[in-house]
Amino acid sequence: MFEARITQGAVMKKLVEALKELVTEGNFDVSSTGLQLQAMDSSHVCLVSLQLREDGFEHFRCDRNMAMGIHFQNLSKILKCAGNEDTITLKAEDNADQLTLMFESSNQDRISDFDLKLMSIESEHLGIPDQEYSAEIKMPSSEYQRIVRDLTSIGDTVLISATKEGIKFSTSGDVGTANVTLRHNTTPEKPEEQTIIDLKEPVALTFALRYLNNFAKATPLAPVVKLSLTKDLPIVVEYQIGELGAVKFYLAPKIDDEDQMGEDEAQS
Repeated sequence: MFEARITQGAVMKKLVEALKELVTEGNFDVSSTGLQLQAMDSSHVCLVSLQLREDGFEHFRCDRNMAMGIHFQNLSKILKCAGNEDTITLKAEDNADQLTLMFESSNQDRISDFDLKLMSIESEHLGIPDQEYSAEIKMPSSEYQRIVRDLTSIGDTVLISATKEGIKFSTSGDVGTANVTLRHNTTPEKPEEQTIIDLKEPVALTFALRYLNNFAKATPLAPVVKLSLTKDLPIVVEYQIGELGAVKFYLAPKIDDEDQMGEDEAQS
């Protein structure tokens, strides 16, 4: 038997909205420690890793480990029926072929339940090693969203370079070129408005803007986003979901002529 109850229905709704464009289907792996999802996008370019801790739920029970194959567009359709203030309960029997979702309004005068058919999905867990990163940047998630959205209208790829000067996002296309630079800034009183750059060594990598833009759909989940960069390794775009857990997006860098340009940028 699996049962999990979350009082902030809006969090669950925002989470699935953030994932459904990238991940068509995937396994929710539930255990006594919480709920995990690890899934590639349909073109196998990026990896999504979600971890929701059991102590982040109002109530959490899992008698035995189970994998629930979820079709995210279908889950999204059901969650659209929940109000933002609703309490959401997820339930499944052992070896069940469906997941029950129950929505209770805040004053408990309306209760609705839906059964989502589960899928059988073959998946293998990728071991993601703990990594030391050359540069880690914490910045307002709304700022990250704005930058990648603006640059997407100019070009297809972005060169992200972290140096002692700051973090620079550069792109070029038929329209022309665009550069946005953020400097280390801890003057705002609110931590979520600060830009903190932890630089061990300069690094510059090129990524597909389409995916970075998709990752920004998680902006409503967290006021701060963390970017982690190391030469030749995927960028990690991480959103902390309050006390509940975190979602991380991994995207491999593009390897081409622009890389040389990037190395020159990092060294200059």
